[in-house]
Amino acid sequence: MIRWLLACTPPDGATPSEVATGLPTPSGTPAPTAPPGTPSLADAALVQALVDGADAPSLGDVLLTVARSGGWPVEDGAFTWFVAEDTGAGPLSVAGDFDGWVGTPMTRGDGFWWARLELGAAAGVRYKYTDGPDWTADPWARSFDYDENGEISYVAAPTDAPRLDRWPGIAGEGIAPRTLQLAVPAGAGPWPTLYMADGQNLFDPAASWGGWRLRETLASREPMLVVGIENTVDRFEEYTHVPDDVGLGGVMGGNGDTYAAFVDEVVRPLVESEYGVAPVAGVAGSSLGGLVSLVIAQARPGRYQFAASMSGTLGWGRFALDEETIEERFLAAPPGDLVVYVDSGGSPGDDGACVDVDGDGFPEDDPDAADNYCESRQFVDRLAAQGFTWDEDLFHWWEPNAPHDEAAWADRAGGMLDRFLAIR
Repeated sequence: MIRWLLACTPPDGATPSEVATGLPTPSGTPAPTAPPGTPSLADAALVQALVDGADAPSLGDVLLTVARSGGWPVEDGAFTWFVAEDTGAGPLSVAGDFDGWVGTPMTRGDGFWWARLELGAAAGVRYKYTDGPDWTADPWARSFDYDENGEISYVAAPTDAPRLDRWPGIAGEGIAPRTLQLAVPAGAGPWPTLYMADGQNLFDPAASWGGWRLRETLASREPMLVVGIENTVDRFEEYTHVPDDVGLGGVMGGNGDTYAAFVDEVVRPLVESEYGVAPVAGVAGSSLGGLVSLVIAQARPGRYQFAASMSGTLGWGRFALDEETIEERFLAAPPGDLVVYVDSGGSPGDDGACVDVDGDGFPEDDPDAADNYCESRQFVDRLAAQGFTWDEDLFHWWEPNAPHDEAAWADRAGGMLDRFLAIR
């Protein structure tokens, strides 16, 4: 049973911004707590103070403060500031479309390298840092993309092409800091907006099992904004609404309602202030991310018009304990005006029937089932009996024997997105 819980756990390595995982900043100081969009100094003045060494905050504080306001690199009139942490690899240059990728030498500061360049029009201009043999994207850049060589940074967001944006260090009450990764369409919004769990696995081609390849899927559909909310080491706590014990070190979980408040009261206001108020909003995820998406939609009725659970861990609460399942929550207080999409791979086993071994009313203990098939099937059937209407506000898809991993969810993501985009 544990197999259907583990996908989407945090990677072993650090995220692009170590601050986003709640680790110390490079200077060892705690991350700043000022809300996004309200730096204590104008970004350019803050960077100038860092370079001058005159009463400047620590490097880590400057990197995060700017990343949560105007974003890196920093515009300064006709000039652009670049700042890169000193990893000890050697002299750094910044190279890009603006210099034919030859490389413009940077100046060494106290624990960092910097350059202030006059570039002209910067929208869509790409760059990387290089020490000669190695080339690295700017892990703090606001806008970025992927090409055949991995991640690549934008000096300024392109206006005529889709891009990815990042917002690091976003935290809430009882919720550790993490990075938001957004797939932003070309042009101007607002667009239909989908808030998705396990955000580090959605767009990166090097993510687990190849990731969701979501940029490819979005490319053939009408414009929409996808907000990927990265998970942390607290994933089991945050993505579950009640405690349970799944054999991974004792009882865990139950902070899902706090996480729902974080998404609705911290993440969504930030996104709407920067990208516009969406005409339609939804939540989606897979595995435990599918469970918490349903938790959010049920806890915040009227705020979201769509909730998707892909291979969702809908038996949580009954694996070892006798706690409330998400099915019971929905049946007790079904949110109105909500389209629910549920899918899974796997199967009920060779006998073709789901079995409730312990007789508690939930088939989470069926020994032959896979990929949360039985719990997902029972959930939608009971919603239909409660008053949801098939093919209007309730949808179910079964991909027989599909595994529980990002590659399988990538293959099915298009159908989920189509259901979301059909809402008017």
